Amino acid sequence: MPERKAYPLRISAELWEEIQSLASADLRSVNAQIEILLREAVKMRKRQQGDPTNSNRS
Repeated sequence: MPERKAYPLRISAELWEEIQSLASADLRSVNAQIEILLREAVKMRKRQQGDPTNSNRS
């Protein structure tokens, strides 16, 4: 399993509730949902910037 980094995150209560709702709908933890959202955002950003290292792997 790849090494995982712990990072304290401060977000608004409103955003937390939104993420919690998404996580609940997908039967995930909030932490897992945040990681998925971040991965999707990074993947989209790489595509927009034409990053040649971008792969279709998740």
